[in-house]
Amino acid sequence: MLTHPTDKHRLFAISHRQTARSTILLSLVRFSLLLTLMVIILGAYTRLSDAGLGCPDWPGCYGHFTVPLSDQALKKAEFLYPHLEVEPAKAWAEMIHRYFAATLGLVVFAITTLCIRYRPVAVGLPILITGIVIFQAVLGMWTVTLKLLPLVVMGHLLGGLSLLCALFLLYWQLSPGLNSQPMRAQSGTLRALAGAALVVVVGQIMLGGWTSSNYAALMCSSLPICEGNWTQHLDFKTAFTPIHYGHDSYEFGVLDYGPRLTIHVAHRFGAILTILVVGILVMTLRAAEENKLAGHVLGVLMLQVLLGMANVVMSLPLWAAVLHNLCAAFLLLAVVKCNYRLWASSPCRTVLTRVSR
Repeated sequence: MLTHPTDKHRLFAISHRQTARSTILLSLVRFSLLLTLMVIILGAYTRLSDAGLGCPDWPGCYGHFTVPLSDQALKKAEFLYPHLEVEPAKAWAEMIHRYFAATLGLVVFAITTLCIRYRPVAVGLPILITGIVIFQAVLGMWTVTLKLLPLVVMGHLLGGLSLLCALFLLYWQLSPGLNSQPMRAQSGTLRALAGAALVVVVGQIMLGGWTSSNYAALMCSSLPICEGNWTQHLDFKTAFTPIHYGHDSYEFGVLDYGPRLTIHVAHRFGAILTILVVGILVMTLRAAEENKLAGHVLGVLMLQVLLGMANVVMSLPLWAAVLHNLCAAFLLLAVVKCNYRLWASSPCRTVLTRVSR
């Protein structure tokens, strides 16, 4: 039976609109990924250049939505915050970070709206992404209002990396061909190993964030662990107490030498554990003939180790410290991708996807 020409035109128009929507949505997701990476880089730069309190208020800066530079604006800033000195370089670092973060939030809201309206994928992930963005904004505010409380600073870092991973998962789901490439090997052992690697990498990132937020990155200047009788100074209870009350500000850290050294040493041992677990994952991937993915994971892991060593040998240069943060994000993505592909053809995943739609 022949289809009426009008029906053909209607079907073509519908297909064209769907293709256009898919292209727009995929472009927005790609743009959001670029913005997220920029926000992570700018956030690391702001934190590591001691500009986290470059603006003492939120969301503005000394009562303005730009850095106060004119005489009138500076007088207003001095009136509002008489105990603080305006440092334009630090203030601009903080505000540029906020501008990019705000732009990212708008793009994410647009992505979620399109996903809810047209349902190209299950709506659970886009809604989760929006929730992460909102909570990130709250953590950004608390970072300032609670004066760089380490627990909040570390949470803000983890939130940014969680957003990056969630957006990449959405990108993989929306991209034709990417979500239909399950691994050849689907053994429970490989899945367990990939899951363990993910837990270890996340734990190591948390230790890195705790080290940075407590200003403990320069406590040890030798490799592989620390110099001197470092075991005599270990104080795990104080080092990993979530909140130390009674401080007006946590800028430049409030812990003594022992607890800071303990945090740094824990990060060193975490690095060793990460190398071992991720290294075993790489060898297992190679045995499963997943050489390309194994190469990606190994390459990022080696670069991260080299950057960590550079931070120690060169006494934490800003460029190396920022790249160390960025490389941690790429290592996390590589392990997340490994887990995603392992579960891509899982019957459980298929059922959950259908139910969530």
